[in-house]
Amino acid sequence: MTITEVSPDTRARWLAVSTVAVGTFTIVTSEMLPVGLLSSIASALGVSEGTAGLMMTAPGLVAAVSAPVLAVTTRRLDRRAMLLGLMAVLAVANLVGAFATSYPVLLAARVLTGVSIGGFWAFAAGLATRLVPEGSVGRATSIILGGVSVASVLGVPAATFISSFAGWRTAFAAMGVVALVLVAVLYATLPPLPGEAPDRTSGSRREWLSGPLKTVLVLTVLIVCGHFAAYTYVQPFLEQVSHAGPALISIILLMYGAAGVVGNFTAGAWAARNPKPVLITSAVLIALGTAALPTIGLPLAVLVVWGFAYGGVGVTLQLWIMRAGGGELGTALFVGAFNVSIALGALAGGRVVDGVSLSAAMWLGAGLAVLTAAVAGIWGRSTTTGS
Repeated sequence: MTITEVSPDTRARWLAVSTVAVGTFTIVTSEMLPVGLLSSIASALGVSEGTAGLMMTAPGLVAAVSAPVLAVTTRRLDRRAMLLGLMAVLAVANLVGAFATSYPVLLAARVLTGVSIGGFWAFAAGLATRLVPEGSVGRATSIILGGVSVASVLGVPAATFISSFAGWRTAFAAMGVVALVLVAVLYATLPPLPGEAPDRTSGSRREWLSGPLKTVLVLTVLIVCGHFAAYTYVQPFLEQVSHAGPALISIILLMYGAAGVVGNFTAGAWAARNPKPVLITSAVLIALGTAALPTIGLPLAVLVVWGFAYGGVGVTLQLWIMRAGGGELGTALFVGAFNVSIALGALAGGRVVDGVSLSAAMWLGAGLAVLTAAVAGIWGRSTTTGS
């Protein structure tokens, strides 16, 4: 057996891929920060938990707009410079949030977070074709997008764990420092990535929007809205309804995150062949988990099932998008749909929490997950055939 040496250039390219993956993990973890800290932030800044949920709504809405806007308006700019700038914006936003003395200041910092999220995620998702040889694009894309999927399930437990020992401001400060370090690492590892002239016509955009990708965007909105309508308020639910203490909540959310990582890789292997049944299965499990939480009262077991299911949602939708086609604009619109769904879900859940109860938010999540499974089964029938 001969041992093939890896050239320095190849190692550098894969190091760049790994660094971008850490970047996507960092931006999505920053987006998820308030979920496990809502009660502490609400108490410290004198607002209701429903109002505190706007910290999820604001960056989601801003990211949904910034992704396609930045993709179109900066197409001629070096993507390396854009990624560095957006990571610097994230560092500033997190550090301002850590030292905010009032809720409006914290909310303004979250708006900056949204700008970074939308742009960085949209640009990073398509970088594999520019960083590695054609035969390795699939693997590199999985690594880069894996940062998003893993952050979605580990970000909240990590923030909650830090907060339980050192307070919510420390969690924000920690992510600010990580983002600052990443600015330097991205600068050192990314090669120049010159912008390109636009090559899409308005007709091709209309064709893109009228095809199977529209179905994927609708499914994205439904399942992500449902998840975040419930999950944004899971920490106060466990605290006030399940009467779990801070230590137990941290353990439960860490178990949720671990189950999500398993779900991410399990769904990735399955969805590569046919994403539709994977999404339906994930939606059904999310519906069961969110409905069982207020009904049965087994938070650990229920959160493990819920975490496993949601861990597979992001990678499944991404693979479905790839099968359906679409370039940088398609990726940007998907990022926009995903983030606006986070915002709408958190907003809807907050209104239900303030107007009805924490348990009602769990039922809202279950209903939207059931609707997702139904739409995927009926409307998505013809969108996974072919390649």
